[in-house]
Amino acid sequence: MDIDEDKGNLAQVRHVVLVLSGKGGVGKSTLTTELALALRHAGKKVGILDIDLCGPSIPRMLNVGRQEVHQCDAGWVPVYTDVHKSLALMSIGFLLENPDDAVVWRGPKKTALIGQFVSDVAWGELDYLLVDTPPGTSDEHLAVVENLRKHKVDGAILVTTPQAVSTGDVRREITFCKKTGLRVLGIVENMSGFVCPHCSECTNIFSKGGGEELARVAGLPFLGCVPLDPQLSSCVEEGRDFLQAFPQSATFSAVSQIAQAVMDGTAHQA
Repeated sequence: MDIDEDKGNLAQVRHVVLVLSGKGGVGKSTLTTELALALRHAGKKVGILDIDLCGPSIPRMLNVGRQEVHQCDAGWVPVYTDVHKSLALMSIGFLLENPDDAVVWRGPKKTALIGQFVSDVAWGELDYLLVDTPPGTSDEHLAVVENLRKHKVDGAILVTTPQAVSTGDVRREITFCKKTGLRVLGIVENMSGFVCPHCSECTNIFSKGGGEELARVAGLPFLGCVPLDPQLSSCVEEGRDFLQAFPQSATFSAVSQIAQAVMDGTAHQA
């Protein structure tokens, strides 16, 4: 791979994808984690940059706990989740003295840390860097987009649940992407039905189809539906690899299809 010195620590990162949601509680961090694992299962080297500064949950989801972040000549060394170094993570969760500490910071301090995260993490060679963002369209989102401008972001995945209150917030996220020149790779409808752990029947407790309809109206790709799956929830809580534990599940198939859609959507930008 040719190295572009202007891009610094992101010079060997082939694709950068942001994961956005208009509101909290739609499972954005869970989807980021499962998408990263799916890409790794597809043979890709993946990094996750967790800039959800007030709610860094991905270290727990990947069962890496409270790791010390070390320095090298190029900057911070990310935390690797496996001996093969195929999945790397950087999160503010590693920098807090106490995991229960609240991040009570004003905008400029958050912006400065995001700038450091973008420029000072020594990712090495990655196929994909997924950026998990906080909900909304705030200082953090502007900071990450502005800091990544010279690194050519491939685009954003927008996560919604089926209800109108969630899809309405994603409409504002679409407007944010247009105003900042950020390509939308597609929309994912999360919590789309509930999978019974006993019979595997899927029940639409939150309604269904809001994300797909939004994608149709907005003229954007629809990447797929991910159901509410108790097996996925328990894996996330325990830091286990759901895709490895339940390869026959409908949720495995859904996440794998989304990962394939992301690879297809970024292939021409390699």
